[in-house]
Amino acid sequence: MVSVVSLLLLLFLLSTSIHGLSDSEAILKFKKSLVVGGQPNALASWDDKTPPCTWAGVLCNGGSVWGLQMENLELSGSIDIDALAGLTSLRTLSFMDNKFGGPFPEFKKLSALKSLYLSNNQFQGEIPMNAFEGMGWLKKVHLAQNKFTGQIPMSMATLPKLLELRLDGNQFSGQIPEFEHKLQMLNLSNNALTGHIPESLSMMDPKVFQGNKGLCGKPLETVCDTPINELPPQLETPPKSSSSRTPLVIMAVVTALAVVIILGVIILVNRKNRNKQPPLVFETRPSTLQKKTGIREADQSHRDRSSHGNGSRGGKKMDTSAGVENTKLSFLREDRERFDLQDLLKASAEILGSGCFGASYKAVLSSGVSMVVKRFKQMNNAGREEFQEHMNRLGRLRHSNLLPIVAYYYRKEEKLLVCDFAERGSLAVNLHGNQSLGQPSLDWPTRLKIVKGVARGLLYLHQDLPGLMAPHGHLKSSNVLLTKNFEPLLTDYGLIPMINQVKAQEHMVAYKSPEYLQHRRVTKKTDVWGLGILILEILTGKFPANFLQNGNKSEEDLVSWVNLGFQGVWAPGLFDKEMGKTSHCEGHIVYLLKVGLSCCEPDVEKRLEIGEAVEKIEELKEQQEDSDDFYSTYVSETDGRSSKGMSTESINM
Repeated sequence: MVSVVSLLLLLFLLSTSIHGLSDSEAILKFKKSLVVGGQPNALASWDDKTPPCTWAGVLCNGGSVWGLQMENLELSGSIDIDALAGLTSLRTLSFMDNKFGGPFPEFKKLSALKSLYLSNNQFQGEIPMNAFEGMGWLKKVHLAQNKFTGQIPMSMATLPKLLELRLDGNQFSGQIPEFEHKLQMLNLSNNALTGHIPESLSMMDPKVFQGNKGLCGKPLETVCDTPINELPPQLETPPKSSSSRTPLVIMAVVTALAVVIILGVIILVNRKNRNKQPPLVFETRPSTLQKKTGIREADQSHRDRSSHGNGSRGGKKMDTSAGVENTKLSFLREDRERFDLQDLLKASAEILGSGCFGASYKAVLSSGVSMVVKRFKQMNNAGREEFQEHMNRLGRLRHSNLLPIVAYYYRKEEKLLVCDFAERGSLAVNLHGNQSLGQPSLDWPTRLKIVKGVARGLLYLHQDLPGLMAPHGHLKSSNVLLTKNFEPLLTDYGLIPMINQVKAQEHMVAYKSPEYLQHRRVTKKTDVWGLGILILEILTGKFPANFLQNGNKSEEDLVSWVNLGFQGVWAPGLFDKEMGKTSHCEGHIVYLLKVGLSCCEPDVEKRLEIGEAVEKIEELKEQQEDSDDFYSTYVSETDGRSSKGMSTESINM
């Protein structure tokens, strides 16, 4: 008996030990099912000598593997679901842009999965009707650009938490099922679907259904033919008894109308009562920067500046329309002073700006510490749990060129993010508003310092947020703040997953990129494009929004303007004259402009990787202004010539 107990205890200890290594073992087992194509070193870091959280494409949270992001690696073979089932904390899988084929794997064995990305592969065949049974946590399913056939599985339509669904570019047929949950993003275009579009999807953009010739009904203009069994009977002479039924019919209609009216009144009253919650109110005054420059920190849209550029009148109450039933802030930084929401409400506040996603306030606490409160009304793309998880991820980021998120406040209708205050304001103000403030403009060494800091911060985001397609997603001059020493701080990074999809597509920089405008895709290199636009703005002094105001379609037009006037060598009229003396650094400036243009390459395949862009920028060294023999040694990739730093006299010759 004792030996049996000992044996059971030994087996228990062994199983516990094995479970502790399960993440590493499971991933290595999964690796065996993969065929690595044109990138043989893609999985070289997957070695049992190092922890799995250090491996490429492995996403961890608290030491546990919660995601695999293996995109654009030319992988094929099979996806070993049984091996992945050993990852007990697995929540997200992304195998996009690979060469996986065959039937749809049994992902339903991964019942805790929240996100599944399989777009741009070679999967084929029908997806079983029960393929998604038991996946009650699944929120995002992207199966676009494969070769799936047959009907859309009913188990997919009944997913209780489904928010995003992309099935475009397949061969699905049959009718579109009724989806039980309201979708925030849907794309069914370019399939072979037929029949009436469900009423629950009638408010979607018609583009999500295009390429399905057999579909009809709203929001499409194609009217559905009424089936024979639904045609109204031909009018006949009513029988004598019909007159006796008329009062009953009228009474039924009146009763139904009365019920509808009563329900409507009840709903309106309930909404009105909900809106009576005590609002969050900041006693505010417009900032000095805002009053003198008209440039707002939160948004640089000329259309918005014309209506908001003068700020609010002093002492005006800014209502955030959020209740104060819970005033506790969730802190992400342990090295900051603790305060609650009431402390912010009582603080002396100043409006910094009001943009497409909300307003920003500077609040001076009783201790004298200044904080910035950013209010987001469109950050409703995630529930409380997912929002808190994402904020914790952002809160763990540590880099000298990132503005840290100190704390946040969650409410379903809107969110507040609390950040440190940057003394010199945004790069946009320093580039385009310093003259009206009577302050000196940014010289070339300062601009180079800013570009380097922005590039370093962006590279860090790409390394520490590999699960996001565009780890920043909204890089622009108003989202780069400057410290007292002109050190740049990136802000509003990593927010794409939280922002309402429609608003994100309307306003965020990532959705202005060539690849999104042409192919409706956001990639890792989308942030590189944003970096390129920022470099061009810093060097030319041209505000990208100026091109939008002139009726052009995208910020890419700034690239066209630069290309039109740039011949590979120094062109005085192309660069910002406010940079001051540049006679000994023209080679550096020309080189950086070429890097910026390489970052803005419309063809994503030809565009620089973020690491390549940073490496090229880091090659620039600050030279002494009194060096008369400075020559650039940077060679143009297009013409093979090097640019020599020339004096003003030699330029005029």
